[in-house]
Amino acid sequence: MKTGIIIPCYNEEKRLSQEAFISFITENEDYHLCFVNDGSTDKTLEVLYEMKEQAPNAISIVDVKKNSGKATAVRAGARFLFNKSYISNIGFMDADLSTDFRDFKDLVQTLKRENKMVVFGSRNALGSGGTIERNGMRNVFSKFIKYFILLILGLPIRDTQCGAKVFKRSIVPLVYGEAFLSKWLFDVEIFLRLKKHLGKENTMKHIFEQPLMRWIHVDDSKLGMRDALEIPGRLTQIWLNYSFSNRYHTTLQSSNVPFELDSMSREYSIAA
Repeated sequence: MKTGIIIPCYNEEKRLSQEAFISFITENEDYHLCFVNDGSTDKTLEVLYEMKEQAPNAISIVDVKKNSGKATAVRAGARFLFNKSYISNIGFMDADLSTDFRDFKDLVQTLKRENKMVVFGSRNALGSGGTIERNGMRNVFSKFIKYFILLILGLPIRDTQCGAKVFKRSIVPLVYGEAFLSKWLFDVEIFLRLKKHLGKENTMKHIFEQPLMRWIHVDDSKLGMRDALEIPGRLTQIWLNYSFSNRYHTTLQSSNVPFELDSMSREYSIAA
């Protein structure tokens, strides 16, 4: 059984480290990389196929025809990987490797060892000797958003937005069954879905927030200033939807029940 890693990509032609990804996947046979091209307008897709040629059985590509945001890209990757019987855990990480492979492998080990449903990295609780590098103004803004998210979630989570998370296969239909409301704040929705299904206490029992040893903010963020200024309003919209709607009281499906992919065939192409 393998762990599938989703790597959402939008115009990553110049930032993707082919050497790093190929080196990792050739040295770790218990992993499978699923790159999701989110409607890139540069040569990202060509770069992804170049990598796949070097490790054809260990890399898959999901090509989303129209740029739809990170939430849609990650969900597409999760739904694809869930249909692979050899995938036991599904996670995602950023294409710029702001969280490195060592930290991600530690998340997977914790998921297995502690028998949790979700393990996610935290940039706010450093491991011994860890290194976090972040722009000063970005740090101030991130702290403001963090406290706003804490109010909405009602869960003692220090860092919901870290781009490194791994899920046990059985919880994937609950987390990714419905489309997300937000393109970029879907991490908050993930925890709200878990809370609605499991309740506050059980959610905290089944998740684990793990300090990262290393995290580096990489410039050229896809989140623009306008998007950033809209975050408080979008978070409020998410809170209202999840607080006053029964839509997300989803029954957890069996881990053997596949997602239906036919409805997505016009928007996605897949190189397994």
